[in-house]
Amino acid sequence: MKMVSEAQRQHAEAMLEHAMPVIQLVGVSREYASRSGVVRALDDASFTIGAGEWVAITGPSGSGKSTLVNLLGCLDTPTSGKLTIDGEEVHAMSGSELDRFRADKIGFVFQQFHLIPYLSALENVMLAQYFHSMTNADDARRALERVGLGARADHLPSELSGGEQQRVCIARALINDPPILLADEPTGNLDAANQKIVAGILRELHAAGSTIVMVTHDPEMAALAQRKIALSHGKVFCHPVQHVVVKLAQ
Repeated sequence: MKMVSEAQRQHAEAMLEHAMPVIQLVGVSREYASRSGVVRALDDASFTIGAGEWVAITGPSGSGKSTLVNLLGCLDTPTSGKLTIDGEEVHAMSGSELDRFRADKIGFVFQQFHLIPYLSALENVMLAQYFHSMTNADDARRALERVGLGARADHLPSELSGGEQQRVCIARALINDPPILLADEPTGNLDAANQKIVAGILRELHAAGSTIVMVTHDPEMAALAQRKIALSHGKVFCHPVQHVVVKLAQ
């Protein structure tokens, strides 16, 4: 991977200026009750993420990253403020509505692979289709081929390397063609070689038009994104698009 050229950077900036927001937060806060009082884990966050954008969410432990990810992934709702995802105001949805919306709109890639050990790679990918009351082995196989695992479709997770298991997770996240890919430390459990492979897959997905929201502590992974959203004590700081310097695959 090479440094992005000035022309590519300007093109990315122009695309962002005209991109429709697929995620929009307006004054979003999330509070939790504790023994010592109310804790504001996310404090009055306002930002947008455009369709087709790649954003890295960074910040130290306790900064509010997990809270923000739970909100963006429709696993939680704000205490106050307005959260809109793909044109829908999710802050007002019921639990069952959120479940359905999450299955349709968000593809999750976690640091922990969360694969069912007694199901094959193919069956683990098909599992994501069950939420839509439909399964299609051909579609699942094509998703595995997309991440370079077509020949490993019938293998159990125990027969796959860590990098291969993460690629199964990416295929599972893509199977329902969601508008947003939410990746939480996607290379956190991988060695350097597999980190490069997964980073390359994410770059290909972004080039194909996927919107990627990625939580990472790794500065090299963060450098892949078009911009950063940094958190500190629940406050959000958005950084503009800059030169993207990538060192993962010299």
